[in-house]
Amino acid sequence: MDKQISTSRRAFLRVTALGAAAAALPFRLQADRNQKEVPIALKGKSSFTMWQIPSHEDDIGNSYVFRTHKGRLVVMDGGMPVESMFLRGFLGAMGGEVEAWFISHPHGDHMGALNQILADTQDLHIRHIYHSRMPEAVIKGEPQSEADCREFYARLEAAKDITVTDLQEPGDTFSWDGMNLQILGVANPFTTNPYNNSSVIMRVWDRRKSITFLGDAGVECGDKVLHGPYGSRLDSDYLQMAHHGQRGCNEDFYKRVNFRACLWPTPTWVWNNDQGRGFNTGILETCNTRLWMDCLGIKEHHVTCTDGLWQLD
Repeated sequence: MDKQISTSRRAFLRVTALGAAAAALPFRLQADRNQKEVPIALKGKSSFTMWQIPSHEDDIGNSYVFRTHKGRLVVMDGGMPVESMFLRGFLGAMGGEVEAWFISHPHGDHMGALNQILADTQDLHIRHIYHSRMPEAVIKGEPQSEADCREFYARLEAAKDITVTDLQEPGDTFSWDGMNLQILGVANPFTTNPYNNSSVIMRVWDRRKSITFLGDAGVECGDKVLHGPYGSRLDSDYLQMAHHGQRGCNEDFYKRVNFRACLWPTPTWVWNNDQGRGFNTGILETCNTRLWMDCLGIKEHHVTCTDGLWQLD
């Protein structure tokens, strides 16, 4: 196995184990959602196409690309550093001009590709990068991730000809050719599961569809948005599952948010909770989350390790 892949897998499992020790998730199964109908966007012409991009090494990662009907590109996260070459080519094939790049939080499986690209942008032109800088105590709260985080922040500060915006309050809304994006949550001071709980939570929509992105949000991060002023904006057609679908937001969160389909940026070994000894034999909670979705009646799932590159129009 590639050294970088095995290292990232160990890091993911280590953070998962720490999160489990900090806060055990309640596991209650109820089929009745007791909530309003799932919102369906108004019918109309689609303003954008979205691609959910899988890791080409079947590793953890989070990568979404949007193209408006007029050809403008927006990127969310981008995945591990090893994904940067594919991402350059994918974006280059559509012109190589990125209108906006949003980073949920500075874990390598989310900002790694962009961090690599910033070291040498080559023919890729990025107009604007949006992120939410974490407090210093949070940066120091995960020693195994601190060096990569600081390198990323340093590259943002040194970026030439790229506007960088630090989002410190939720509520900002952006629009490109009928595609809309709203910031529902920003970095937090939580020192429990610190980096994941500083995930920027975003909602993207047009007149035809809506998608909410949870990044790697943990229980505390998800609950803060759920019970805050933008909680109702979490409702959407598609919901990106928090933390690759395991030990992210809890069951109660998923019960309270209205959605009809799940997006899973999830590799095989996380999807099956199999780190070498067979299905559901590992320490991950993915199968519990999958069971929650079954109990909620969710039938539509798009999983990177099974669907590959998936397109939403």
